Amino acid sequence: MSRLRDWLFAPVPLARVAVLRALVFAFVIVDVLLLHTSGWYHGEADPVWYEPLVMGQVLHLPPASVLLVEVLKWGCVVAAALAISGRAPRLLGWVVAVCWIWYQYVAFSYGKVDHDRADFVVALALLPTVGIAHLSDRRLSEAAGFALRAIQLAAVATYFLSAWAKLRFGGLEWVNSATMVRAVVRRGTPWAQWLLEIPWTLHWFQWVLMAAEITAPVIFLLSERWRRRAVAAWFAFHAMTYAAITIAFWPHLVMMLAFLPLEEYADRLRAWWARTRAGRWVGERRLSSGAAPPAASTPASRPGAGVG
Repeated sequence: MSRLRDWLFAPVPLARVAVLRALVFAFVIVDVLLLHTSGWYHGEADPVWYEPLVMGQVLHLPPASVLLVEVLKWGCVVAAALAISGRAPRLLGWVVAVCWIWYQYVAFSYGKVDHDRADFVVALALLPTVGIAHLSDRRLSEAAGFALRAIQLAAVATYFLSAWAKLRFGGLEWVNSATMVRAVVRRGTPWAQWLLEIPWTLHWFQWVLMAAEITAPVIFLLSERWRRRAVAAWFAFHAMTYAAITIAFWPHLVMMLAFLPLEEYADRLRAWWARTRAGRWVGERRLSSGAAPPAASTPASRPGAGVG
């Protein structure tokens, strides 16, 4: 139990959570306004089509209305835009969580449920618990470590349980079926249509997909270098899937970033920006106005320090 606790609560820099939270809140805005907008027009649907999911049955949620979906939609956008600044992380974070989850519930209570959003729900629920975290804060936090670990577990479970569902409902014959052929016929792009002339490639891809999903938990046993490569491989897989059949698991891809040292990438981006002409111009303007340059942060002297 001690080893399990140490693994679940392994301290990570607060800056990593700060970067991930900014990406999560930015995605909420893009998702609600551009990607997954079906919750909006369900407000005008006849309540006779409303079939409450388990969450709705437990919480006794009412059918959607135009007023409800407008409040949820713009509540997501406004709260997420304010939360990106890092202010009031708990209050604004949970407002975003409630509005976005309810908005997705409205969309799914009138049709199919997309499984690529389960780990995003975990992120919205747990990231606010970390409290204050800044992009340059290198203090180590157990609360941040637990939030990221839970997101990682949920992201990997999305892959593993997807494979389990295939085996549960389709059996071993799923990998020998024509699932990918049907997907390419229905919504294949010009990049994938030629694969119908070589059907063994689609058959082979189903075996590769099953093997990759079943072995997804192995990522927790990999070294840091190979873990980054595994995440890159999954991103490449999703890019190929989108190019072939225009299906993308956008919120899940954001959650896969929890496996990466995001604070290092943020530092590299800031260093690159400082070297650009625009970055130097902004820096000169800041100095001429009397603003102090950003101070470099140092790690905390003890694990878990800096928990907001």
